[in-house]
Amino acid sequence: MLFGLHIPTHAAPQPKPPVHRILILGDSLSAEYGLKRGSGWVALLEQKLSLEKIAATVINASISGDTTSGGRSRLPALLSQHQPTLVVIELGGNDALRGLPLALTQDNLSVMTRTAQQAKADVLLLGMQVPPNYGRSYAQAFADMYVQTAKANRAALVPFFLKGIADVPDSLKWFQADRIHPKEEAHPVIMSNVWPAIKKGLQ
Repeated sequence: MLFGLHIPTHAAPQPKPPVHRILILGDSLSAEYGLKRGSGWVALLEQKLSLEKIAATVINASISGDTTSGGRSRLPALLSQHQPTLVVIELGGNDALRGLPLALTQDNLSVMTRTAQQAKADVLLLGMQVPPNYGRSYAQAFADMYVQTAKANRAALVPFFLKGIADVPDSLKWFQADRIHPKEEAHPVIMSNVWPAIKKGLQ
């Protein structure tokens, strides 16, 4: 027995940090506009990740009213701060509402996608569609924009973020009084639209 000799004990192992960091860059549809906190699809995503025992941190950087130009300007700092492994881009709807040129929106989506990829993150685009009153040709071009952007940049795509909500005969039952923002009951449907692509992006 060695008196006075300090024998170091092994420190308790520190918990490993989450393997994945998911950055959500969106607008009011992802920022829980008109909903109680914790009921939107991003909060449901966090619950699903926990249930599936997938080690991941979710950073919701969504801002109500944001456009692709706003997202483009905010993204570099977010990438630097959070170093995400997966960036989910849910933007473009407000561009249409403001009548911004499709070419501008597509350029912003492409730049955001490439910027995230250059920061070693995978990218998932959440496609949007506009109502029929915008005109058939514009509506088709708007939907195609997401497909073209994802294909050109080899990014993952959910073709229509609000599938089963905005494209059904009784769609108004899913929306708040403004007819733009989905009700709380719609967000589990949104999560089911998004989850398979997110899960694949984490593999």
